[in-house]
Amino acid sequence: MNNKRPKLIFSDFDGTLTLGDELGPSFFTFLELVKKHDIPLVIVTGRSKSWGHFFMTHISQIKYVISENGAVLTERGEHDLKDTLYIDEKHVKKIESFTEYLKIEYPDVPLTADSWGRHVDRAFDLDVLALKEGLKEEIEKCMDSHGIFYSTSSVHLNFWSGDISKSNACHRILKDKFTGTGVEDCLFFGDSLNDESMFGDFPSVGVSNISKVIDKLKTKPDVILMGKENRGPLGVINHLISVLK
Repeated sequence: MNNKRPKLIFSDFDGTLTLGDELGPSFFTFLELVKKHDIPLVIVTGRSKSWGHFFMTHISQIKYVISENGAVLTERGEHDLKDTLYIDEKHVKKIESFTEYLKIEYPDVPLTADSWGRHVDRAFDLDVLALKEGLKEEIEKCMDSHGIFYSTSSVHLNFWSGDISKSNACHRILKDKFTGTGVEDCLFFGDSLNDESMFGDFPSVGVSNISKVIDKLKTKPDVILMGKENRGPLGVINHLISVLK
């Protein structure tokens, strides 16, 4: 187990900092722990740019959020928020066009409620796709045929155009915003398939609910927590306490 004290924490959100789909007291316990030890935190999520804005406007200690699976960086300015796209606008136009095509081909399959706040990617709720056997695989095949990339979080099937990933975005923010902090100084927490690029590139911890997808991961986290006491933010807190002693 890597017991090195991190200088920077990257963390997935859904399933990692939430218990299931609930944002509870343990999330705020985690924030207090990070604040107490003065460790910068960057949320790295598949959720929308609008969720990035939510984090930034409601949690003052968070200075950066990477959203839409690495496509958008939101940072806090002196008086407002600034968004930076980590992808060319041509890919934004392509996903807009493909989304309209999907609406025609699958009129009864709604996008996620937060898709209106997405800039680069779009998403389906996994619960919705599970209502019809084989629907998720059918839509993924359609995406393959159109050159659209996709991945799953603990709650969504996200899809986009262009070369984006959580890892690419985190390498970029390290270079641009955290000069002097190396990959080896970071620690990433995750639980899903869309976290795999981070597991390959950064010191990483998988909270125990990663067990649902662990066999599908080609690259696994350095540390895999076990047991109900290490689900989601409980595991994040327990691991941090062990390395911050």
